[in-house]
Order: sequence, then C-alpha cells, then structure tokens
Amino acid sequence: MSEPQAVDTLSFEDALVELETIVRKLETGEAPLDDSISAYERGIKLKKHCESKLRDAQEKIEKISIDPDGKVTTQPLDTEES
Repeated sequence: MSEPQAVDTLSFEDALVELETIVRKLETGEAPLDDSISAYERGIKLKKHCESKLRDAQEKIEKISIDPDGKVTTQPLDTEES
C-alpha cells in the first residue's frame, strides 16, 4: 500500500473528500482499532487543513470602500445584507 499524500499538499476539495471517506469508514466501526486510530488522527489533520484553507480564502475576500475623505479602505466582505 502506498503512503497517503501529505495533508499540507492537498487541495481543499481533495482533503474534504478524504475526510468524508474517513468519517464514513469510522462510522461503520468495521476497521480494526489500530486502523481506526490512524484514520482518526489523519482526519484531525485533514479537518485542520480544511479550516486553514477556508480561513485563508475568507481573508482574501474583502470589500473595498471609499470613506468621505476619499481614503480607500478594505474590510471583510459581509455576504449577509442587513
């Protein structure tokens, strides 16, 4: 069996797919304990990786605004209308 790809090299989508696969596998309870522990540990790493990728993407999405003095500023984009 080949080594799994390093978590930090995975795209968000690939990490999420692998995480979903691990969750389904753990939910069945059919894997041996050692395999379940290893899968759980990798799942934690995948979850953290996905959260980091989402945080990075969120930080890149900003709203550009011009204040009354003409100064250009950026602030987080609020996708919900008030």
